[in-house]
Amino acid sequence: MKKITGQLIFILLFLIPITVFAHRPDRSLIYLRVYETAGIEGRFEIMATDLDRYLGLELGKHPSAGEVAVYRDRIQEYLLEHSGFTSVYGKHKIIFTGEISTLYIDFGSFVAIHFELDNTEKIPDRLEVTYSVFFDQNPLHSNGLGMEYNWKAGLINNEKIIALEFSPKQSTKTLDLTDTSVWKGFVAMVEQGAWHIWIGLDHILFLVALILPSVVRRRKITSASDKLKAITSVSPGWKWVAVQKFKPAFWYIIKIVTFFTIAHSITLSLASLNIVNLPSRWVESIIAFSIGLAAYHNIKPIFISREWVIAFVFGLFHGFGFATVLSELGFKGENLSLSLLGFNIGVELGQIVIIMLIFPVLYLIRKSKRYPKFMVWLSILLIIISLYWFIERVFDIDMPLDEYINGKLLFPIARFLGLV
Repeated sequence: MKKITGQLIFILLFLIPITVFAHRPDRSLIYLRVYETAGIEGRFEIMATDLDRYLGLELGKHPSAGEVAVYRDRIQEYLLEHSGFTSVYGKHKIIFTGEISTLYIDFGSFVAIHFELDNTEKIPDRLEVTYSVFFDQNPLHSNGLGMEYNWKAGLINNEKIIALEFSPKQSTKTLDLTDTSVWKGFVAMVEQGAWHIWIGLDHILFLVALILPSVVRRRKITSASDKLKAITSVSPGWKWVAVQKFKPAFWYIIKIVTFFTIAHSITLSLASLNIVNLPSRWVESIIAFSIGLAAYHNIKPIFISREWVIAFVFGLFHGFGFATVLSELGFKGENLSLSLLGFNIGVELGQIVIIMLIFPVLYLIRKSKRYPKFMVWLSILLIIISLYWFIERVFDIDMPLDEYINGKLLFPIARFLGLV
């Protein structure tokens, strides 16, 4: 039995796919962004310790962008000598934008040097790329190229899939840019919409706060009959009464989600069209506040029987939040109608999955006398989280709890899943 168990464990371990991380030691990268109307942009990503080791710099393990800027000319000169892009349209000159950023990884920081390629107003079918940094000094060094953004290729915010791998013997390779279609771009936007509602904890908690009262109704105590039907009191003169049938709870959910969807679709479109734009700091602060207000409404009613008002009003600000996500993905208005449609569909599909996971549980336990207390205490927890985020965002500070959660819990999980 032990032998069989050991064999099974070995087989399972063998079958588990090994995640290949793009960012790893002794590796340099190029990431490209392909835009149909704006041409090709990109950035070189090189470990700070490699720049120190091979170029004789003194950056250290985790330098700031300002510290890297001191060596800007030297780094750019080296990159020009060891990289190049050509196509049927000739050699594409690398034009550095002057932007420098750093990416913190636990084993060291990557330095990002941003650039544009000239003569790419018309995107070539194939791009010949040369990338030979550090091969002369270290034959074991590896280089790669990733297509971070190419709407029609269905690649948006991609940092995991590497399209080309370079070696000392093959430092020049050809990148195929013909595997594209409108459908791929549309599907990619649906995926991004779903993904960003799932990782947007503030959006999820806002939905949770709104759907908690879906399976009960708040009633004033007006008779002995009401008292018999009531579960327990929440505040003087009020009682929670469980819904008796599925239909009223279901329609409550439909109404809330519909108004939330209409609201965020309006502002996402307005922001994407550059008609209305609000400072991100304001938007994120109001989104944090919306969680607390929706949760407080579960304890003490603000809009009795009109929860859709909260969903719609604050849904407008959540839409601006989604617009910020699109801009961070590198979206520049390509195929705008399809992109907005796909992203919104993705958000709705993501919401449906969340609701399908939560709502059946709420419906099953709705008649328990402990449900109102559960709802109230969970709402109090949501208010505390809301205030925490609101203070962080209003005053633009990073409080220690977030740093701990992101650094010690979420980032390792994301790395294990191959998301970073």
